[in-house]
Amino acid sequence: MNPLVAPEGAARHGGTALSVNVNKVALLRNTRHLGIPSVVRAATLALEAGAQGITVHPRPDERHIRAHDVHELADLMRRWPAAEYNIEGNPFHNLMDFVRAVRPHQATFVPDSEGQFTSDHGWNLAADGARVKPLVDECRALGVRVSLFMDAEPAAMPLAREVGADRVELYTEPYAAAHGTPALSAQLERFAAAARAAAAAGLGVNAGHDLNRANLADFLRGVPGVLEVSIGHALIADALELGLPETVRAYLRVIRAAGAPH
Repeated sequence: MNPLVAPEGAARHGGTALSVNVNKVALLRNTRHLGIPSVVRAATLALEAGAQGITVHPRPDERHIRAHDVHELADLMRRWPAAEYNIEGNPFHNLMDFVRAVRPHQATFVPDSEGQFTSDHGWNLAADGARVKPLVDECRALGVRVSLFMDAEPAAMPLAREVGADRVELYTEPYAAAHGTPALSAQLERFAAAARAAAAAGLGVNAGHDLNRANLADFLRGVPGVLEVSIGHALIADALELGLPETVRAYLRVIRAAGAPH
């Protein structure tokens, strides 16, 4: 059994873990046939700079992460035993093939359509829970922790636990859109209530989507018990100005400054 299946696994970091999503590195590489920039090299730089994990979301159309990336990153992560490998995707499309092949530390189930531009909603488990549960059970039997991508709806958290999930990943775009506006406090309370409901149901809490250096600290201060944030687009954009290692260190400084205890 993978020790990271247990929700307390990420607590080894002593605070909210940063998982760097390297999809956009692959997207840039795929515009040419030169193999640069290297996804594995980018992941290595992120880990060397202190990131606690690497995330990929291999979509069926391979617009960014491709099958060989998933396997090459799995080889890399074996050399970083304290770090986490998180693979996201729709378990009814291509995600489970990757889970079975490489057995990442965490599989994040996302209810995207095949051609969806980007993730923009969480699971409706009242409708999909019966189909999701056997795949959650399969992941756990393989020693893979399961996180479900969810909207910040407190009433949905017990349903996530009922299908066997270990964690939920709160979809944070509504929070990000409200940051710097009068709607911020209401969104923070909404996410805090969802996190409290998740904890009460026995779930760990992850978060991701449109988090950045400007809004991350407020989120972590306002939402209790966030074990992990997965950040890609903003982090890679910042890296164009700061360089990838310094960008990772900057995000880690934000997390530490937020003082987000578990």
